[in-house]
Amino acid sequence: MDTAPITSAEKTEHEKNAYPLNDCLRLSFKKIPPFWPLKNLIAVNPLQGLEDLPIEEAFEMGALYFQQDHLPTPMQLINRESIKWLQVFFDEGQATIPMPLRKDGLYSAWRQLAIYDQKLHRNDKKSQEWLKKLPNNTEEAIANCLQRLEIKPSEIERFLTLMLTTLSGWSAYIKYRTQWSRLDGAYLYPISEIDYIAFRLIITCLLWPNAKDLLKWHSVGLDNNKLSQNTLEKIQVFESSYQIPLLKKLAAQSVKISHQPKAQLVFCIDVRSEPFRRALEKTGNYDTFGFAGFFGLPIELTNPVTGLSFASCPVLISPKHQVKESPCSNTGEVVHDDPCYQRMKTLKQIYQSLKYTFTTPLALVETLGIFCGAWMALRSFFPGVSYTLKTKMADLLGKHRATTLSFEDIPFSEQCHYAENALKMMGLTNNFAKLVVFCGHGSSTENNAYASSLDCGACGGRHGGNNARVLADILNQKTVKEALAVKGLFIPTDTYFIAAEHNTTTDEVILYGDTSFTLIQELQQDFEKARIINCATRVKKIIQHKKITRPKKHMFLRSQDWAQVRPEWGLAGNAAFIVGPRNLTESLDLEGRAFLHSYDWKQDYNGALLTNILTAPMVVAQWINTQYLFSTLDNVAFGGGNKITQNVTGKFAVMQGNASDLMTGLPFQSVYESHTQKYHQTLRLMTVVYAPCALINQIVNKQSILQKLFSNGWLSLVCMTPEDQHLYVLQRDLTWQNL
Repeated sequence: MDTAPITSAEKTEHEKNAYPLNDCLRLSFKKIPPFWPLKNLIAVNPLQGLEDLPIEEAFEMGALYFQQDHLPTPMQLINRESIKWLQVFFDEGQATIPMPLRKDGLYSAWRQLAIYDQKLHRNDKKSQEWLKKLPNNTEEAIANCLQRLEIKPSEIERFLTLMLTTLSGWSAYIKYRTQWSRLDGAYLYPISEIDYIAFRLIITCLLWPNAKDLLKWHSVGLDNNKLSQNTLEKIQVFESSYQIPLLKKLAAQSVKISHQPKAQLVFCIDVRSEPFRRALEKTGNYDTFGFAGFFGLPIELTNPVTGLSFASCPVLISPKHQVKESPCSNTGEVVHDDPCYQRMKTLKQIYQSLKYTFTTPLALVETLGIFCGAWMALRSFFPGVSYTLKTKMADLLGKHRATTLSFEDIPFSEQCHYAENALKMMGLTNNFAKLVVFCGHGSSTENNAYASSLDCGACGGRHGGNNARVLADILNQKTVKEALAVKGLFIPTDTYFIAAEHNTTTDEVILYGDTSFTLIQELQQDFEKARIINCATRVKKIIQHKKITRPKKHMFLRSQDWAQVRPEWGLAGNAAFIVGPRNLTESLDLEGRAFLHSYDWKQDYNGALLTNILTAPMVVAQWINTQYLFSTLDNVAFGGGNKITQNVTGKFAVMQGNASDLMTGLPFQSVYESHTQKYHQTLRLMTVVYAPCALINQIVNKQSILQKLFSNGWLSLVCMTPEDQHLYVLQRDLTWQNL
């Protein structure tokens, strides 16, 4: 390849015609959605960067950039060499030998090591010299590469975009690391978008001097458009078959005056909560509410003993307060140093070291092979027995120790503010029962890279029980109740708040706090009844062609089976987001397809509460909906591929095989029930709000994000008027039409 230095005259001419690099870089990365790592997978619209466009245009653009079936052969080589270096740079403990110099950042570390990579320079002396003389400044390096590749100023943005979209999974992870990872604690090895672009361009210069041909290849890509107008027409047919019957059923309901319940329970709006709520309501006189599973608390959870720290709130919100979770001794005292945990951590580190270091795995197998083989056989053939043994061992080692939460970092005035907002937003401001339960949720699975995708998206892909515990503890304080009473929110002194967590895989509910009260013990019994009812319903959906006589046990064993590719359906089937009182939907079987957010428009005089609902929980629900939609439409381009052929890379993402792009969507088994039959129905989210049109209109006109989503057709909005329960649909021009 030609690696002669750029002359002064050439450089001057290039600078004179150059398009601002930072603008090109920003516009290129704007098309890329972020991709969260496995520890806290967050659903994201894979075409999020194209939401400013009408959905018809976004579908075409998405196909053009993200659905490339056959990349040019040189580009495939560039990708393989890029992946090789990216794997070791971002590795979080899986690599046998860590990449040196990572603390200096991607570009700096790679530039110093690339001269030793024969697959890059191919022992060509000119290439080696060029690598050695690469500038420290990434902008200079990028300008140099663009000049060598003869990319015109008017072509720079598109070419940089192709550098990203031809390896879109890794680019999405870069987007997360550079723009979103602040919520998940500090990463040791810095990365910037410009570093990544420089890295990609330099490898391209080395391996494909004629990479300008990529622009020609891209120009003819529309001929193979997969997400065509025909696809949208099919989606609209699905939408009509689901939405119109649902709206007719809702319009026929009557909103009744609340009665005095035995207990009130607040669940996450997650679609999996809806059938469990319905099952629980069948067991007794219970009122259930729906609210975002972080319960309105923008907190970061830390554990001083383990050193773990993470945000437990939606990714659209930055945590403002730190809550400490500390283990307790048998006497209830806080433990500041847990020797059992430290011993287990040390043993695990030793085992991991022996397992991954290339000189010791054989000796490890020879030493522990018979024990590991016996344990593997037990886990494979008797998952229930292995769970029992594992639990007993963990109890002996003190792993399942009770914990206490300290929220001293939240000022008293803020505690009152969060409590008031949460109660008002969920419509629970009067007629309090003696028992109020805040129920978060999480899941339990084995050997599942996508485990966090089954947890609470409202809690940043974590379990929601701790948020429920904090809010319950806040509201149990006498001083908080007194402060709320001053503001006109009267909570009886004998009302007791307690936290719980619903395991969506097994339908088990765990209660936190003092459970000695008779009413709570009765609730525990009803939780178990609801579990049996809901497991029977769920097992019919997951095992359609076989009769299961003990559904509760079956669902539990699925959660413990490390060979199980589908422990539960997750949020598959999601289709609607309903905002209104529970008695609007309580007589309907919504089949676990609706997000249910409680709301009383009479308590929202200025629309602030509904604004929060539509701009936060609804937006997150739209992310979930589009992730499921596109993972079903094209599971290779937008999904996670087949679980059977996946491999975890660096402990933070999955690949197909050992050197593919990162798979950023949902696995095939999460959206398909067989190799040919889809389970998830491809349709866009429909939002139904029980409130006056004038109030909704006022909010939409003030919120640009809502105008963008509704006018561009990413989801639909229906108003159900409280005075006559008429239905009005928001058109793409943001006007209302009577349904």
